[in-house]
Amino acid sequence: MADINLQEVHDTLVSIAFEAGRMIMAANTSEITTGEKMNSADIVTETDQAVERLVSTRVQTKYPSYLFVGEETYVAGTTRITSAPTFIVDPIDGTTNFVHGFPHACISLGFAVDRSPSVGVVYNPFLDVLYTGIRGRGSYMQRNASLEQGQGQGPKQKLPLTGSPPLGNLSTTLVAVEWGSQRDGENFEVKARTFRKLTASQENGGSMVHSLRSLGSAALNICATAAGQVDLYWEGGCYAWDVAAGWCILSEAGGKMVSGSPPDREGEGWDPALDSRVYLAVRGASSGQDEIVREFWGVIGEGRMDYKH
Repeated sequence: MADINLQEVHDTLVSIAFEAGRMIMAANTSEITTGEKMNSADIVTETDQAVERLVSTRVQTKYPSYLFVGEETYVAGTTRITSAPTFIVDPIDGTTNFVHGFPHACISLGFAVDRSPSVGVVYNPFLDVLYTGIRGRGSYMQRNASLEQGQGQGPKQKLPLTGSPPLGNLSTTLVAVEWGSQRDGENFEVKARTFRKLTASQENGGSMVHSLRSLGSAALNICATAAGQVDLYWEGGCYAWDVAAGWCILSEAGGKMVSGSPPDREGEGWDPALDSRVYLAVRGASSGQDEIVREFWGVIGEGRMDYKH
């Protein structure tokens, strides 16, 4: 990685994020063409495709030797994340929110080296909030990010925003989750059972978490965890482009990404693959990270989510 200028990659991705954000905000969702992938909960729009073309053109022109993996050009069973330097991109993470006008959608621009998230840029143009991270250099959040200096642009705030207070047990936590687009089968049942056990009273065998939150975007859920606004984010079914950028931002904020399924053997599950599709993100904390991971795995119990590539 020594010969890769991560700062330059970061600066390039931030510039592209603002350009893509303007394209997203210019779209009229009442007029754009909308289609379905797997089902009615798995939506794609012509804006997703146009933004990915923009990003692909920009990064491949500047970095022709680096690979590119994007959601809208992914080919099931063929596309792979290798150890080569790779841009991993979701043009609009939160397309359902985008279509409905719910202001929690973003462009997620990740860069991985040796299958490890090394640069992350996540930009929500609706709220003009930018999250960034560079491996070894910390991560940051900025409000009014696209404004010029002196015109209301917010300061870059180092993540986590709340410091790193210790984690208690699950009953003290706010947990981000998503239903996902697969609404049947064992994966769906594992999610539904786990959601119930997380929220049920302790007298009824539950963990009685403070509550569950769903922003509708994996990248924004991870960034909220990095910021310390939620304590945990549990997900199954998303892809590398959903998590790559946020993963870098989370790690640089002292957070941890582990497997979203309990491991079969002791010592496993603490270092999931970038494209493992089942994740548990934990905020930065002075203590208690490993303990809460084990507690969460215990809530899932014997359930296992299994998603194909």
